[in-house]
Amino acid sequence: MIRIGVITFPGTLDDRDALRAVRVAGAEGVPLWHADKNLHQVDAVILPGGFSYGDYLRAGAIARFAPVMELVIDQAKQGLPVLGICNGFQVLTETHLLPGSMIKNNHRTFICREQELSVENTATAWTNQYAPGQHITIPIKNQDGQFVVSDAQLAELEAEGRIVFRYQGWNPNGSRADIAGVTNQAGNVVGLMPHPEHAVEPGFGPDAASGPRQGTDGLGFFASVIKHVLT
Repeated sequence: MIRIGVITFPGTLDDRDALRAVRVAGAEGVPLWHADKNLHQVDAVILPGGFSYGDYLRAGAIARFAPVMELVIDQAKQGLPVLGICNGFQVLTETHLLPGSMIKNNHRTFICREQELSVENTATAWTNQYAPGQHITIPIKNQDGQFVVSDAQLAELEAEGRIVFRYQGWNPNGSRADIAGVTNQAGNVVGLMPHPEHAVEPGFGPDAASGPRQGTDGLGFFASVIKHVLT
């Protein structure tokens, strides 16, 4: 069975949700601790949402130096699939596994709502089960969700097709070019602000009352990485 590790930092909130999403998708969820010096032979790693180390200094800045992150950085550079969700995305930018930075929302307030996204890149380890241009709806909840990059970085992301998700309907935090998620050049590392782990079961995800497909739009992330590892 595919083993997907989920890291818990002090202040992490969504580790159990991520582990459940992994199980719903048909893989084995492996809890990883921030002080671990062993990834326990996992096939992929998820950095879940929350407020790692209280988000002191800035979001994700301290978690970047956790012992387990040394292993994640090394293995990611060798091709290990890594997904950063919300605070996990912030951590990945701090490690420079992903470009850009995350700052306060442009409206300066915490936001929690359903969010429509367009899938811009289906060639990554975490999005291969979606269709190009597909629209999905998953929850978003953050206060430091504004993705910023330089003009040169933005041009590079656009040219290389490394923007994985864009916000649709409205931009909830002021991110440049409506960017909700990006990938590295190899496509094995993906980060996004919205929370796919909260939309994996009918009846419990966004718009669950409108039909059996609704509420499960986040499941494709976890199905994608299972497919990636198996192939």
